Amino acid sequence: MAKNFVSNKDETVRMFDNDILNSLSKVHFSVPLIIYVPLTGYLLYLSIAIYSLSFLNIIGLIIGGMLTWSAAEYLLHRFVFHYPAKTKIGKKIHFIFHGVHHDYPSDSKRLVMPPSVSIPLAVIFYFLFRTIFGPITMLPFFAGFIVGYLFYDMTHYAIHHYNMHNKFWLAVKNYHMKHHYQDEDKGYGVTSPFWDLIFRTDFKKSQTTSD
Repeated sequence: MAKNFVSNKDETVRMFDNDILNSLSKVHFSVPLIIYVPLTGYLLYLSIAIYSLSFLNIIGLIIGGMLTWSAAEYLLHRFVFHYPAKTKIGKKIHFIFHGVHHDYPSDSKRLVMPPSVSIPLAVIFYFLFRTIFGPITMLPFFAGFIVGYLFYDMTHYAIHHYNMHNKFWLAVKNYHMKHHYQDEDKGYGVTSPFWDLIFRTDFKKSQTTSD
C-alpha cells in the first residue's frame, strides 16, 4: 500500500503565515460542544416552553434533522472536502479545508471543524431550514441537525485518538481508517456507511469491481 500521508504523529503543520489566521485553523475538540450544546438547548427551550410544540412533533423533527445531517455529512465530505481541484489556488483551498487532515490525520487540533468554518455553515443551514420549515417548526429540526453534527465531530475525534474496543465503534473506526489508508475516494461517511451503500462508494463495491 502506497503511503498517502505526511505524518501520523500528533503534530500541527503551519497553514498560514498570518498568526491570527493560523490560530483560527486550530481548535480543541471541546469547542464545538461549548458552542453548540447551549444553542441546541435554547432551540429546544423555544420549541417546548415558548411555542408549545407537541412532544411527538419535536421528536420527529429532531430525528429528521439528524438524518438530514447524515446526508449533509456525506455530501460535504464527498463533493466539497474532496473536490478535485486542478488550479494552484483550488489546491490551496482544498488543503485548507480537508487536505491537511489527510496529510496529518492524527493532528488533534484539526480533527473537528473550527468555529471559523462551522459557524458560517450553521448560519447558512439555519436560514435554509427557516425558509423550508418556517421560523417555529425549524427549531427542533435544526436542533437535531446540530446534534447530528456534534455526533460527527466527536466521533471523528475519537476515531483518530481513542483505542476502540467495542465491536460497533471498532467497526466505525476501521471503516474510516480505510478511507485514509486504503482509498480516499471511498468511504465518505464517517459516522455511518449508509450513504456510501446508497451511492456505491463503499469499500465492498470498490473491491468487487476490481476483482
